[in-house]
Parts: sequence; structure tokens; C-alpha cells
Amino acid sequence: MNDTKNKMNSLPSINISKFFSGSSKDKNKVAQQVAKACREVGFLLISGHGISESQQEALQKKTFDFFDLPLKEKQKWGPIGFAKQRGYQRIETRNLASTIGEIAPPDLRETIFIGPIDDHRRYYAETPGAQNAYAQNIIPTEPEGTKEAFTEAYRIFEKLSSSIMRIMALALDLPEAYFCPLISKHFSVLGIHHYPVLTEPPKKNQLRAGAHTDFGAITILSIPGSESGLEVKMDNNSWLKVSPKDGELVVNLGDMMQRWTNDEWRSTHHRVTVPKTSDPQSRRLSIAYFVHPNFDAKIECLGKNLKPYDKPKYEVITAGEHIRQKMEASLHK
Repeated sequence: MNDTKNKMNSLPSINISKFFSGSSKDKNKVAQQVAKACREVGFLLISGHGISESQQEALQKKTFDFFDLPLKEKQKWGPIGFAKQRGYQRIETRNLASTIGEIAPPDLRETIFIGPIDDHRRYYAETPGAQNAYAQNIIPTEPEGTKEAFTEAYRIFEKLSSSIMRIMALALDLPEAYFCPLISKHFSVLGIHHYPVLTEPPKKNQLRAGAHTDFGAITILSIPGSESGLEVKMDNNSWLKVSPKDGELVVNLGDMMQRWTNDEWRSTHHRVTVPKTSDPQSRRLSIAYFVHPNFDAKIECLGKNLKPYDKPKYEVITAGEHIRQKMEASLHK
């Protein structure tokens, strides 16, 4: 059991700006801080990331404007065919708790999912299953300016994710550019989540997002306000409330990174709780960028994380197959 994790009363907070503007010593210091957080809890708060508060606030406004539309209007941008991570998903269509084998009602949130802006479908035309990972986007065009705002948001988080993966590589004692060729044709997803005010009591054990781990390599999360409802599970089964300061982003590891590091780093269970009140202030928004490497990238143990006499704990799997398996488990039937 990790006693350090049990004693935490807040997540590690790291200013990453000097990784990009400082000396080699500064880079290594940031990487070491990140490595420590990844080993101990798998979650951290970052500042100095280059995304301004005004950018985040502008995106939040556009997002609320879209979710304020009538359900019939929002459903015009629903998923088509087998591409389940595109377009608008109404409330109670996902069940994240099911991905870890728990039985619970579906989640109380609605979402817009946006996939890669760059089109890699031709490159993966002959790869089974890749058509879903690289499916055409369904981005709302109403209210005016929504598509442009959502597309810009994807690009902003895409750029930041590339930088964070460089930090992760150095934190693993790998070359800084190690992950670059593995994310050159990524199928990362931007999930814009809205947690509406509840009009009726939730069902027993129903949450805004059930306890789960994230599927990909890392997740970058913007959750405005200190009462986000996001909680991280500690080793003693208690739940730590996540309360970023203004401008801070949350970064957490996903299952792929845990597999890559042979469990040296953690993909930690987390959830979004239901507020105790149903007043208008209980409405919440989160914007999450889920980093999914290239569809055919191999998720296999990075040798440097094998201690003497250790063996890889997981079979080699491609990023595409890993996400497919997780997605099947999360969809509410």
C-alpha cells in the first residue's frame, strides 16, 4: 500500500513552464516532480501550461450555449453508425462504472465527443477497426461559432498533450521525443461534458460519472470551479476531492500508461459525484482531452521499468484494440 498516497490532502501541483523555457536542470526537475506524482497517485495539477484563463472561459461560454439548446436540436449532431465517440451523446447513454465491473445506473452527464481534426483514414484504410477510431467528426454548428470554438479547443489541447508526453518520456528516463512517433497519427478524443442540474433524485448508486479509470495514455482536464465533484480514490478506499486553483489543469494517467510502465505508474480510479443540492449553481462543465496514440502503436512494457527478475505483467496490445475493448464495456445497453 502506498502510505504517501493515503496521507495526501490535495493533489501534487506542478508548474511545468520551466520544462520549455528553462535549463536542462530545470527540465529534469519538472520531470522528476511529474514522475513522483505518477508513481504515487497518477494524478497531478499543472500550471504554466500556456492555456490562458480567458481561452478556457471563452470555451466554457460556447459550451454552455450549446448545451442550453433543446434536446431535439442537440440530437441533430448525434453519432452515426458505429462511431460511438463522435457528436452529441445525451444523458444516461454511458456507464463508466461498468468498465471496472461495477453495477450501477448510467451516468448523469451529456457530452460532445470530437476526434482528430487531421484525417488519417486513408493511411489506416486497410486496418480492421480503424475506421471507427478515425471516423468523420460531427461538430455542432449551432449556436453560431460553436464549431470554430470546439475545433480550436481540440487543437489547443492537442498541442499541450504533445508537450506533456515529452515530459512523461523524460520522467521515465527515456529520450524526450520517445513518444513522438507513437502519437504522430493519434486518435485522441476531446470530450466536452455537461452535468446538468438534476430535475429528479438520482437512482441508487447513480453518479455523474461512475468510478472508472481512463482508457488512454493520459488525460488533460479543465474543470472550472472548486466544486467540480471530481474525486480520486486513495489506497485506503477513501476519496480525495479535486479542487484546482484558477487556471490549473488536471492531468491523470490512463490504462495505457500503466501498461507501458508495467504498473510502475498508476491509472487511478476516479469519479464525479452528484451534488447534494439541485440549485442552478450545481450545474457543472468539464473539458477532457483523452490522449490515444496511433491506432497501431504497441502498448508494451517499456524495458527500463522492469526491475531485476520482473516480467511484463500485460500482453502486448495495440492502442486501437485496447480502446475498442474499453469502449464496448462503457456503452450503456
